[in-house]
Amino acid sequence: MKTKRIIATTLALIVAASIQVPSSSASNISSSPGWPEFHGAGRKNISSDKGLLKKWPEGGPQLLWKYSQCGKGFSGVAIAKGMIFTAGDAGREEMVMALDMNGKLLWKMPNGKAWRGPSPGSRATPTYNDGALYHMNPDGRLAAYEAKSGKPLWAVDLKSKFDAKFGIWAFAENVIVDGDKVLCMPGGPKGRVVALDKRTGKTLWINTEIEHSAAYCSGIVVTHGGIRQLINMTQRSVFGLNVETGKLVWSATFVPMSPQNALRPVFHDGYVFIACGHSSGGTLLKTDSGSRTASTIWHRRDLDDCHSGTVLIDGKLYGSACRQGGRCFYCVDFLTGKTIKLDRTLGKVGITYADGMIYALNFQGSMHLMAVTHDGFDMVSRFEMKRKPVNSYLAHPVVCGRRLYIRCGQDLYAYDVRAN
Repeated sequence: MKTKRIIATTLALIVAASIQVPSSSASNISSSPGWPEFHGAGRKNISSDKGLLKKWPEGGPQLLWKYSQCGKGFSGVAIAKGMIFTAGDAGREEMVMALDMNGKLLWKMPNGKAWRGPSPGSRATPTYNDGALYHMNPDGRLAAYEAKSGKPLWAVDLKSKFDAKFGIWAFAENVIVDGDKVLCMPGGPKGRVVALDKRTGKTLWINTEIEHSAAYCSGIVVTHGGIRQLINMTQRSVFGLNVETGKLVWSATFVPMSPQNALRPVFHDGYVFIACGHSSGGTLLKTDSGSRTASTIWHRRDLDDCHSGTVLIDGKLYGSACRQGGRCFYCVDFLTGKTIKLDRTLGKVGITYADGMIYALNFQGSMHLMAVTHDGFDMVSRFEMKRKPVNSYLAHPVVCGRRLYIRCGQDLYAYDVRAN
């Protein structure tokens, strides 16, 4: 009997030891697949999270933690393997860093010199893939790091190697990894778009068919017509490249009123939506790889979307218009461009989508929650961050692991948005 009691007690202790009581900040981690790059897996800006709040309490959801040493800049966050990645400037250097899920610094490593030109600070969000982290700094230094430790793996200077050319606001591309390739756009005559080996940085292919320099856009990779394609924008065009060969599949002219093509393209079933601010408008194209062109389906000058983080949900396109659009939040039919609903109270916002809701962050600090409906959207909740000058909150909000992440300059905030 005594032996049985000892065994029972031992088993109870083992079971008890295996049950970890979560702290208030760590308890919000779910089985979410993560947010490994800019706009998440597949770059659709759609979170897979479920069970989220449909209305926020007065004053907003619970703040779990705040990390205030991100450095200067506009980088968002990537989340993978229990780590949060971002970038920011510290003095003369741009720094890439990793935090744990409680907002504690794990490592910080330099990636070239800081940008001190117009709108100084970091731009790109790190990209996580297969245990490594990839990041392009504003001056064209593309580097890879071991994600767990920050150990440098390789670096390529796009200016010296490909004669990279950038515009007024430097490089802002969030590089994409597909298979064994890191895809990026130096925009130079020695390499408009290139693919590098993700393990070594060695050049795999170079495209010089494209004529124009790099914009501030981040590409997407899709499979259409049996071809794996990289879709991205230059300062004067939009194009699709064969990911395996680097050869041009199709292209179309898109010359904005101001040279700042920055909005990530939206793709669905051969259709591509692109837009630019400053009255340039938004355009839906139908791609045709057979003729290497794309035809215009519709164009609306008032959908002059700068860099809101446009989202396609059930055939409806959501985004934020700029000057010609009167700084309105819009919902239009994707295939026709017909207005479903507009709102002119939010100002310019960056958005993301999760669990039937749109999260919209005003560029000065107002955070809004909207329900997606048959008629477009309904305003549900809002709370105020610290009010700052216009274009301070440019990093798009991220919802991952049932948390809402907001980055502004030195500060990264993590909020609990669980429904219970």
